[in-house]
Amino acid sequence: MQDKLILGIESSCDETAAAVVKGGRTVLSNVISSQIDIHTLYGGVVPEIASRKHTERINQVIRHALSDAHVTLSDIDAIAVTYGPGLVGALLVGVAEAKAISFATGIDLVGVHHIEGHISANYIEHADLEPPFLSLVVSGGHTHLVNVTGFGEYEILGRTRDDAAGEAFDKVARAIGLGYPGGPKIDKVAKEGDPDAIAFPRAHVNASAYDFSFSGLKSAVLNYLNSCEMKGEQIVVADVAASFQKAVVDVLVENSMLACREHGAKKFALAGGVASNSALRKAMQEACDREGIGFYMPSPIFCTDNAAMIAVAGYYEYEKGVRSGLDLNAVPNLPLGTR
Repeated sequence: MQDKLILGIESSCDETAAAVVKGGRTVLSNVISSQIDIHTLYGGVVPEIASRKHTERINQVIRHALSDAHVTLSDIDAIAVTYGPGLVGALLVGVAEAKAISFATGIDLVGVHHIEGHISANYIEHADLEPPFLSLVVSGGHTHLVNVTGFGEYEILGRTRDDAAGEAFDKVARAIGLGYPGGPKIDKVAKEGDPDAIAFPRAHVNASAYDFSFSGLKSAVLNYLNSCEMKGEQIVVADVAASFQKAVVDVLVENSMLACREHGAKKFALAGGVASNSALRKAMQEACDREGIGFYMPSPIFCTDNAAMIAVAGYYEYEKGVRSGLDLNAVPNLPLGTR
């Protein structure tokens, strides 16, 4: 199994991606066609436009990935494709493409959960990482604390009750005039600000210590901005960005370390698009060092949506004997652990 080649396909949001991975750990190619420039014009992802662009680009992206890996479809053992969660129209493009290739070639098909892909991105650069471990998945649509009990086996310990962390970043970035995508722009501007300048709240969910809530923090930022405007006070964008970012990071780190302590975790992995945030990466590394916990995180290129992580997750599902039929369909609200 260790030499099996998996073709990964990802189209859950606004990146059209394909990759070839060998043995679940070695990335032979990783091609990403981003639509950020297009969606920036609208201040966020427009689902219809995303679907159309996926349709235009997916064949050339797959050809590019195969070429970069110096392989052909005849060398591929299985096709792993994201089938949820995500934007339904965008997901359908990738799923239809994967099924068409599988039907035409007879190559095995494996449907992959998008969040499982993000967690599996950690296997690419950390050869020593194996379950069990705890993982925090933070992205535009998800904030999950997950107990990874085995390859492809997950127990959700906590999740957001409202906005995901990445969603809060986008909304606050828009409010302070930074635009889309919010996460990278706040991360950059925050480096010039004082994270202790404004005392924004850290929300905790009663009777659910591992859950998250960011809507109150978002509202607090909006109220602060409105108050400054009404009073004619100057708004220091860098200070707002830094203080907001610190409030998010503090809660993410605190809940994660609590879960690690209470579950006796010796390994902790960061995952998802927000995992590329420099303040979060630094704070989580320091917290794990204090707790004596092994810390893992992907390089930023493997944090944001990509097909290499989907191929890796697909490899371990394939190794367990999982196969999807040609009736595989897009499931926009697919729960983690569904099979």
